[in-house]
Amino acid sequence: MIKRRRRFKQTDSLESRLAQFATRLRDEADHRPPGEERNSLLKRAYNADRAIDLERHLRDQR
Repeated sequence: MIKRRRRFKQTDSLESRLAQFATRLRDEADHRPPGEERNSLLKRAYNADRAIDLERHLRDQR
């Protein structure tokens, strides 16, 4: 039996999804006490913001 990949189209842009992800991480970090877990969440949010910048830059290069 052949396995088939389930495919679907994204309804939101990559930029929009990354922004929502970063916002959610920051909100979650605000509810954590200072420490390693909070720093990790903030770092992931920062990385998502950098990915947004990179995606914008690459899109404008076309």
